[in-house]
Amino acid sequence: MPAPGGGPAPQSMDPRILDSVRRDVLREKGPVTSQRVAAAVNSTGRFLGPAMALAAAESINAELRGLGPLQPLADDPGTTDIFVNGPEEVWVDRGAGLSRAEVALGGEEQLRALAQRLVASGGRRLDDGNPCVDVRLPGGYRVHAVIPPLSTRGTLLSLRIRRSRRFSLEEMASAGMFPTALIPVLRSLVSQRLNFLISGATGSGKTTLLSTLLGLVDPLERLVLVEDAAELDPGHVHVVGLEARHGNTEGRGVVDLRELVRQSLRMRPDRLVVGECRGSEVRELLTALNTGHSGAGTIHANSAADVPARLEALGALAGMSTDAVTAQAASALDAVLHVARTPDGRRLSEISMVDARQGRLRMAGALHLVGNRLDPGPAWDGLQRRLGLDGVPWS
Repeated sequence: MPAPGGGPAPQSMDPRILDSVRRDVLREKGPVTSQRVAAAVNSTGRFLGPAMALAAAESINAELRGLGPLQPLADDPGTTDIFVNGPEEVWVDRGAGLSRAEVALGGEEQLRALAQRLVASGGRRLDDGNPCVDVRLPGGYRVHAVIPPLSTRGTLLSLRIRRSRRFSLEEMASAGMFPTALIPVLRSLVSQRLNFLISGATGSGKTTLLSTLLGLVDPLERLVLVEDAAELDPGHVHVVGLEARHGNTEGRGVVDLRELVRQSLRMRPDRLVVGECRGSEVRELLTALNTGHSGAGTIHANSAADVPARLEALGALAGMSTDAVTAQAASALDAVLHVARTPDGRRLSEISMVDARQGRLRMAGALHLVGNRLDPGPAWDGLQRRLGLDGVPWS
């Protein structure tokens, strides 16, 4: 198996000796260098050349950081997601769609060991009793693992990489996520304290856009973030984060988003943010936004027009009737921003206003992105008045 950095693999060494060296090196604190690895090997009576010492050091460092042979893909600053479909197939997303990556993972036994190591470092267990596990690791990695027999292709890994770099609206516009002419609209959306959801598919850029918008909030305001797995990273001076806790192996100790939203209301948030509405916590969020709190969140949906059906489905999980969801959402939410994955990358494709007519929740289109052109919809005049804008220069 090639070394993570692409150099010669240390596997020609007796695996038992390599395991002993790994234990000796990791027992001492400090960086794992090729010199330390070579010294540990030499103490066994074997000789390790410079190239093999470097490869062994990279292998041990990769194991320390948790991603093993996948580490070089994660180290690429453009990588957002890595998918392992069994020991022979790895895909990577660098922001422009999926592409195949040539990574030698060994066989199913080695891949399963890697998955178990990742899950264990996140405080969970991956085995026949827990064949599907989702964990967050130090360094900004979110890992989902599935093992056979639930998986028919061997061990599966899905890795989401949280980047520490924050993007400005101008940088996102330069990258093609939306036209520059939309920047005043987005700034006013935040400054005028409209409550909004960002909708889209997995990996469409919802969290990235929300983080950027939250960074525009007045520094005197207090943000309370509630997330299943901490991913939001707004550039704001006053942020408090709450993260859900999964149960232990006996299923005890669960603290879900619903409970965290309730707890957050005791923390005097100026803005309450639910990183992803995916369950019955939608009732607590809508209730909070109807009691004087400003807020935002993300939600999975195929389009802005599909958000009402999604909210109704989530409300049903909380025991809410369709009429109750309609009344609460229409009062609590002002707008929905929809982002989509396109052949040209991630795009903010539409902004809609939340409306309720004839007893049903619906979306009224305000702005649609057609190519690189913004087309105003029937709700644009109303949104423009809400935002205090006059004469946005479309381009």
